[in-house]
Amino acid sequence: ALAAAQAHPDRLAVMGRLDTDQPEARSAIAGWRLQPGMLGLRFTFHTPLLAPLLTDGRMDWVWRDAQTAGVPIMVYLPQALLPHVDRIAERYPELKLVIDHLALPYLKKDEEAFAAFDMLLPLAKRPNVAVKASTLPSHTSDAYPYRRVHSYLRRVYDSFGPKRIFWATDLTALPCSYRQAITMFTEEIPWFTAEDKEWIMGRGACAWLDWKLP
Repeated sequence: ALAAAQAHPDRLAVMGRLDTDQPEARSAIAGWRLQPGMLGLRFTFHTPLLAPLLTDGRMDWVWRDAQTAGVPIMVYLPQALLPHVDRIAERYPELKLVIDHLALPYLKKDEEAFAAFDMLLPLAKRPNVAVKASTLPSHTSDAYPYRRVHSYLRRVYDSFGPKRIFWATDLTALPCSYRQAITMFTEEIPWFTAEDKEWIMGRGACAWLDWKLP
């Protein structure tokens, strides 16, 4: 991934993984973004095996060191763990955090997927928290343009605003084409203005991650 990002720096970049239990991890964050093509970190806490990394305090040093080094972090976690992100965001206000997939539960659809959706919206009060509006087509039994999820997207939009919503696909899990994943946002959401779409479809993520494009 880094090799691809180095070959195409105007098109690709990496949010890297870090095994925080390894001894060398504690010295890695300070120079993390010095790796060509590397923009930040990504952690997942969506399984019973991974959740304790977030809940038992073992990663407290990561949030601190990432804030100090200016390293943004993306996280994927179940909705029940969102209060932990809220506390991290409050404690480290200069740490940029992105919640992946709107914290929707893996493989769940429709009402089951959005049962605890309201737990996400209060995090909008933290200016250092943004959300990735990804894999939405995977969370409904509806067909393109997946209008059953549009109302949830509207609530995210009203809470976070267009500058803190980042379009993404989670392409390998999608029930639609890459083009449809794009046009769902660019052609099928009537309340998005042209400026909103500019921010949501790329400008916002680049600004958040300090990705300096040509």
